[in-house]
Amino acid sequence: MSGGNTRGCFVTGTDTGIGKTRVCVGLLHALRKAQVPCVGMKPVASGAARTAEGLRNEDALALQAAASLRRPYDLVNPYCFAPPIAPHLAAREAGVEIRLETIRTAFDALTRDAGTVVVEGVGGWQLPLSETLELPDLVRELELPVLLVVGLRLGCLNHALLTARAVRADGLELLGWVANAIDPAFERPEANLATLEAELGAPLLGRLPHAPDAEAGVLAEALAEARTRLV
Repeated sequence: MSGGNTRGCFVTGTDTGIGKTRVCVGLLHALRKAQVPCVGMKPVASGAARTAEGLRNEDALALQAAASLRRPYDLVNPYCFAPPIAPHLAAREAGVEIRLETIRTAFDALTRDAGTVVVEGVGGWQLPLSETLELPDLVRELELPVLLVVGLRLGCLNHALLTARAVRADGLELLGWVANAIDPAFERPEANLATLEAELGAPLLGRLPHAPDAEAGVLAEALAEARTRLV
């Protein structure tokens, strides 16, 4: 890949609020446990608090804290917007255009001396970033395989299969998928998992229980198989 010796993945989800950050933090802790130098990145974030240091997004801060290598916030999250709305709309309101060149420069600086990078997407897969740029363009630029987070709830079969089809249609590699139990009332979870395993055509690399307050070590253990695919 053009990022030199850096390996890693781009984490996308079947929807927004599906657990991408949870998976990314777990992966970073799994990499740290294996003593792999690692960093996290959230190139674009909508929904941020104003601080003395500037806008700060909660998910990006979590990735920064979970990484084994300390990196400046502006590299972890080069585009940060205050309102929790679609990023192209937030950028337009801020008078900013999201550019691949800016993200690429931050990515190269961020991953210097890092063995592995975990990059978190924004929203789902088919998301506009500007009038001329979409999320798949960014993933192609970074040349990373895609890890899909499937939120286990009603409708996940359709969302997961459509996303997997779109990733492949965009010419990108689907590294595998992670099942995240976000709805404790979800019926027939095992039957749905079996359907996904049969239909997605990519390996199940982790299964996270419905435990919103689970410690990082628990997440890291559940994502051990995914971690082996990144190094």
